[in-house]
Amino acid sequence: MFAIVATSGKQFKVSEGDRILVDRVPANVGQTVRLDSVLMLGGDNKPMIGTPFVAGAAVEATVVAHRAGDKIIVFKFEARKRHRRKTGHRQQLSELRIGAIQPPDGASASRPAARERPEPAARPGAAERAATGARPSRRKVAADTDKTTQE
Repeated sequence: MFAIVATSGKQFKVSEGDRILVDRVPANVGQTVRLDSVLMLGGDNKPMIGTPFVAGAAVEATVVAHRAGDKIIVFKFEARKRHRRKTGHRQQLSELRIGAIQPPDGASASRPAARERPEPAARPGAAERAATGARPSRRKVAADTDKTTQE
């Protein structure tokens, strides 16, 4: 079973045992975090897509570590002005290990992934074109206007 969760303004496709890096969460190392913003559940049975979230679904994750991300250098430069500014930062991140994915209990506010669409009404002449395999012309040209046969 897998789930798509939204956290830190990003979306992650997770399954049990996965490790993901998200923005720093306010929990200590070893604590369990509950991610309630589940956008989609998939797996053995039909996938469930939320509107926007799957009601009652949640993902349990354990905080493995807190750390700083890679250094991002911001260099501003103005040509012919002798202006240069170099700054940077390291984003504070948390590493989460995905535990259990809890599907919703009973009825939910989600909709099935694929909806069946009704057949469109047949247009006039569609049966004849389908039988002959001919495609309708984009330009309507009269047969008697052929200039090669006229003298």
